[in-house]
Amino acid sequence: MSQSRTTAAQQFYGRWARLYDFLASATPGFSQLRGRVADQLGLEPGDTVVEMGCGTGANFPHLRERVGSDGTVVGVDFTRGMLEQARWRVEREGWDNVHLVQADAATFELREEVDAVLATFVVGMLDDPYTTVDYWLDGISPGGGLALLDAGQSTHPYSWAVNQAFRGLVVASTPGRGKNFEEPPWNVLDDRVAEARRALSERAVETNDSEHALGVVRITGGRLPV
Repeated sequence: MSQSRTTAAQQFYGRWARLYDFLASATPGFSQLRGRVADQLGLEPGDTVVEMGCGTGANFPHLRERVGSDGTVVGVDFTRGMLEQARWRVEREGWDNVHLVQADAATFELREEVDAVLATFVVGMLDDPYTTVDYWLDGISPGGGLALLDAGQSTHPYSWAVNQAFRGLVVASTPGRGKNFEEPPWNVLDDRVAEARRALSERAVETNDSEHALGVVRITGGRLPV
């Protein structure tokens, strides 16, 4: 992502951080979905998990529940406003084993192998999701897991009305939405999610795909060979 696009995205998501946090925490059914994607990681007490693009930390309760007080949760996000909300959540709960890093998830370097990596609604914002997911997999220990929670256009027979609503949501949540898009952003999103899932499936020995919310939300999990 170019510097100008990165700056625009940081400003956009930083401006809406509080609203995003409310929607991420209060939307019916989302907590269950976050629990489902956390289950895909196969975490155990004492493990270390990194969430790429952690946002306001809505996944932290699910991750910390699985790694316990002896485990470690690292949240990575490039938006200061999002991290401020995440830090408030961590301090409120007194989680001394949850650490926050301001960095670009696409280039963040894992200094040592971790047990799992999670990314929710992130790969659709990456310029090269295939390469980025492959890069994340390089930092996961043998037998470790990677899980993706994403949204895309439904392929179900009744999907027309659902997809119209989804397209409106995509436009509203895309930085620079007042400009003319070279390509419909929902198509770009679908392609990026597909590339991320392909990268995971090519290296994982165990994969699990599921669809939720009328086919708009997808969960993909996989584990590396031991």
